[in-house]
Amino acid sequence: MDVSLRRELGAHLRAARAQVGPQDVGLGSGGRRRAPGLRREEVAALAGVSVAWYTWLEQGRVATSRQVIDAVCRALRMDPDAHRHALALAGFLPAPPLAGRPERAGAGPQTLALVGSWHATPTLVMDERFDILAGNAAHRRLWGDPGELPDERRNLLLQLAAGPGGRYRIADREPLLRGLYEQFRTAVGHVPDDPRASEIVRLLHRERPDAAHWWQCRTVADFRPTTVEVTDTGDAAHVLRLTFSLLRPVAEPGVLLLAQTAADTATGELLARPPDH
Repeated sequence: MDVSLRRELGAHLRAARAQVGPQDVGLGSGGRRRAPGLRREEVAALAGVSVAWYTWLEQGRVATSRQVIDAVCRALRMDPDAHRHALALAGFLPAPPLAGRPERAGAGPQTLALVGSWHATPTLVMDERFDILAGNAAHRRLWGDPGELPDERRNLLLQLAAGPGGRYRIADREPLLRGLYEQFRTAVGHVPDDPRASEIVRLLHRERPDAAHWWQCRTVADFRPTTVEVTDTGDAAHVLRLTFSLLRPVAEPGVLLLAQTAADTATGELLARPPDH
């Protein structure tokens, strides 16, 4: 197990420990606590390991068995996404595609042709860092051409943090941004020394310093389809309801598709109209 991944696993465990209170696991408060969450000795007791061993695990000094990782994750009340992330960091589950190909991914012609044929489904083609590789005509119609963005800012997270361009605006983009950022953390946690991922987090801090607690958060989760309302800045009567979903082309590891499908009939009719309407 790589040293950097052991450290990342330790950081993941520390972050999870801070989110669990003694009352969550049937323990008394145990007096005044200097930091939120469980103490190391409490986690060790719940997981059935020694305090020294658990401390070394959090410090990234030891590798361990799947049985121990499972026991620690149960003690920390991790949800299934966080549990899988811990197992993957420890080498017991396959890592996301980004871990095997840290260079920027590229989309093949078949994927681009498929996305280009979705005339009523705005879609972005991205890599695991959410760097934008392409957008179809339906996407450009709503949000503008991502190819016109500076290279370092051609990233979905950065665009949502700043507010996407184009004619339309998302009424409340925070749940969408938070869900995508947790997916981003899931992918880049397996390549903790990735320079582009670090650059994206730095730019997010600069773009939205008010959300610093988000960018510092280590919560991981697979992105679930999220429905948002989108308003037309040129005609307030045009309100779309779009469901954002992430798809993976089987033949292209490391490539993601962000498809935006109509969540109601009126939105479907508007998206199906020719561009000159």
